[in-house]
Amino acid sequence: MKLILARLKEPSTIRGLAILLGLAGINLEPSQVNAISAATVAVLGLVEVFRKEKK
Repeated sequence: MKLILARLKEPSTIRGLAILLGLAGINLEPSQVNAISAATVAVLGLVEVFRKEKK
């Protein structure tokens, strides 16, 4: 469980999950795909804003 929680805190895991969730919109209507794409970009942007840089 600790390993899973440690992986979920990594920025690459969060970005990967956001991309996978964005891909879920491939079989939807075009307007829904646009909304999911925008949400994916927003999530990735927020991750990058709040992510701590390694020293």
